[in-house]
Amino acid sequence: MKNVILIVLITLFTSNGVWSQTKQYEVYALKFASSAHPWPIADWVDKGPKNDSVQIDFMIWLIKGNGRNILVDVGFLNDIPNAKEFAIVNYVRPDSTLQKLGLKPADITDVILSHPHWDHIDGLDLFPNAQVWMQQDDFYYYVGAAWQKGGSAGGFNKRDVRKLIDRNLAGKLTLVNGDSQEIIPGIKVFTGSRHTFNSQYVLVETGTNKVILASDNIWVYYSLEHMQPAAAGGTYDPAGYVNAMQRMKTLVTNPRYIIPGHDGKVFSNFPVVKEGVVKID
Repeated sequence: MKNVILIVLITLFTSNGVWSQTKQYEVYALKFASSAHPWPIADWVDKGPKNDSVQIDFMIWLIKGNGRNILVDVGFLNDIPNAKEFAIVNYVRPDSTLQKLGLKPADITDVILSHPHWDHIDGLDLFPNAQVWMQQDDFYYYVGAAWQKGGSAGGFNKRDVRKLIDRNLAGKLTLVNGDSQEIIPGIKVFTGSRHTFNSQYVLVETGTNKVILASDNIWVYYSLEHMQPAAAGGTYDPAGYVNAMQRMKTLVTNPRYIIPGHDGKVFSNFPVVKEGVVKID
């Protein structure tokens, strides 16, 4: 009889308690824009081939479960001047893509910012209810030293700096202090790639797989497949970028579940849920 009671208690605990909390997430990639033409891989990967090309898409990622709807990055608004060089087509405002999964912008509980480049942060105000998670060192550089003499503000937009400062003033920004931090049960962030001053990538426990949302810590699959860093301007630390990719492979059981930030193949590699939406499964 004692054994039966013990089994029942364990079942209840694992189905409703702490053990199950890390095993209920679903992960989706949502495309909201594309570049009008393929790009040479050499533009995205150091020493990559000039004659081979890659379709560049713009996406955000939804982590759904445990009472939360979490976005990794928030995309951009189409009026931002930085977008002109990419000849953007098929643009849909990032918050509108959520409708395909039955969600509204107000349903987003958290936003994890991988880094503050314009195409990943400009849509922040679309999700006013969300608590924002960002690496502390990346934040301080972004709002401060990047704009000082000798700083590097490439890929940043001043209007986005103001958005982030406003979110901080509203008490809706949590600064993450460093590598390998579990910020939400079942969700950890890691650093090392230095795509920006201290960019982060996200590891999600889904119950069946561990998924890494690399964002621009891997621009395209070619980098991961050949262990080559981003092209010039894509990282402060090329060796660190490669080391981070090697580490990512140790964190998942299958490199299929390492998702780059801009490679259009993401949307053919996984099951289609709706047009422009795939489930990372």
